[in-house]
Amino acid sequence: YAAAVGTAALLLNMLGLLDPIERVLSFPVVKVGQTSLSFWIIIKALLILLFFIFMSRMLQAYLDYRIYPVLGVDTGPGYAINTIIRLAFFAVGLRIALNTVGGDLGFFLGFAGAIGVGIGLGLQSMAANLISGFIIIFGGKVRKGDWIQVDKGIGVVTDIHLVSTRVRTRGNLEYLIPNSTLVSNTIVNYSLSSPLVWISLPVGVAYHSDPQEVKRILLEVAAREPMVYQGEKPSVIFGELAESSLNFDLAVCIDVRAYAERAVKSSLYFAVFEAFKKAGIEIPFPQREVHVRTPGAGLPEDAQA
Repeated sequence: YAAAVGTAALLLNMLGLLDPIERVLSFPVVKVGQTSLSFWIIIKALLILLFFIFMSRMLQAYLDYRIYPVLGVDTGPGYAINTIIRLAFFAVGLRIALNTVGGDLGFFLGFAGAIGVGIGLGLQSMAANLISGFIIIFGGKVRKGDWIQVDKGIGVVTDIHLVSTRVRTRGNLEYLIPNSTLVSNTIVNYSLSSPLVWISLPVGVAYHSDPQEVKRILLEVAAREPMVYQGEKPSVIFGELAESSLNFDLAVCIDVRAYAERAVKSSLYFAVFEAFKKAGIEIPFPQREVHVRTPGAGLPEDAQA
């Protein structure tokens, strides 16, 4: 950025075109308050603002790739620090650019007051999202990289803007959630303290099956499944004596960031079906017995006659 601007200015100066261009662009084109603005002043202000924006990006990139990994800073806190840096650099750059323009700060304060009136009258929702954005960024309850509950599934937080938060699900669907919604509603965050969650796999077997044998097979299946977190011991719960089956629940622990619950359950069901088939354990289905009584059955012979 600096090399491109410097090279352009040097070439124009060597060709004797810098001063004529400056004089042509120095004619006032607009008046803001008591200050007359020209294209030349506007260009200088924009160059200053872009300089601070690019400097903030370079600093953020340096922190992301060199400093945060060494210090062990997580993605969420790192994103919050980068947001502070980005806003601070933009504010300083804007202030210097306004000084370069020589603008009337009273006019800009009046303009800001008009915006405040507009917010009070019709932009309450945007103001609420803006305030909620700061709460999310600096509160640390929802951070970039966290896995949270979205609709009927879960997704990873990819960006936290001042107005909305972007969440991408495993199905590659992207949600733009208003920040006020995240602050005011109950949010399930799977990454806030631990990504490990327990899931339950309901299984039913026939009444003539041995419950201890069923328990042993279910635990063996869970131990062989690579998507199950083996740091927590799986368990089998004998749920109920149902009408047509003995119902069990296989409880296993998974890393929700790495594996989807549906994928883990599918893999376990495939393995359980094969294991039951080899052991001769029947998976029942609902059955009903229908008794048909003929007319007059059970009545005395004279009544039947």
